[in-house]
Amino acid sequence: MKLIVGTIIVFVCVLGSYAAMGGHLEVLWQPFEFVIILGAAIGAFIIGNPGPVLKGVPKMFGTLFKGSKYKQDCYVELLAMQFALYKLAKTKGITAIEPHIENPHESTLFNAFPTFAGDHHAVEFVCDYMRMLTMGADNVHEIEALMDEELETHHQEQERLVSAMQSLADGTPALGIVAAVLGVIKTMGAISEPPEVLGHLIGGALVGTFFGVFVAYGFFAPMAASLKSTFEAESKYFLSLKAGLLAHISGQPPVMSVEFARKALFSEVRPTFSEVEAATAALPATV
Repeated sequence: MKLIVGTIIVFVCVLGSYAAMGGHLEVLWQPFEFVIILGAAIGAFIIGNPGPVLKGVPKMFGTLFKGSKYKQDCYVELLAMQFALYKLAKTKGITAIEPHIENPHESTLFNAFPTFAGDHHAVEFVCDYMRMLTMGADNVHEIEALMDEELETHHQEQERLVSAMQSLADGTPALGIVAAVLGVIKTMGAISEPPEVLGHLIGGALVGTFFGVFVAYGFFAPMAASLKSTFEAESKYFLSLKAGLLAHISGQPPVMSVEFARKALFSEVRPTFSEVEAATAALPATV
């Protein structure tokens, strides 16, 4: 929704103001200038990015349209899930969680928290480290180092998408100049034409510079910033899991492990202690 609203505002403010000043919108319609700029940008994007990034483009645009899925309710659910998991491990023993971590898709515990259960990477993250506990791993510092390495790798994979979008923002103004120079070259070939013809050709050439800057700072750069913000929200989701897991491994009771996890969240989405307490108290007995 934000992407659509922002796009409408950019177009209305820029093109509407231009028309209000007496500008002729039809002059801005220079399709071959657009092909030069966007075509070269797409080609450069393909040259400059590895296969996994190119395959991730559809998902990247899906993320841009949908925005972050992590709202405060998702974090409350995440903390409640951790409480239920750690409480089960504490009260019934570490072996009691084995059916849940070995077959998470059929786990009644995980499926009671649909946002978490629908996040494949988050489920895998929790199951992998809880499985290590069942196999005897208990060195919290070694496990923390491994978590950091995994989360950093995941962050780098996401950062490649942000960098790819930012490269479009950085490159399209220069490609706009390329289109403008080509337009000037075309104009110089018609130097003997009357001023009204030359004026139209020069105006068409300058559209290249306008369009390159317009799409760079009106769309590509904000899209890169939006992706970064979305990925930061996801990063906090996993840092909360990390904090809770490490607290549990250190021997903290479930309520304290969840408090460690809560403190890892951004303040604008961090639920209060009372909200978390209410959510955990409302958990069904079967969870």
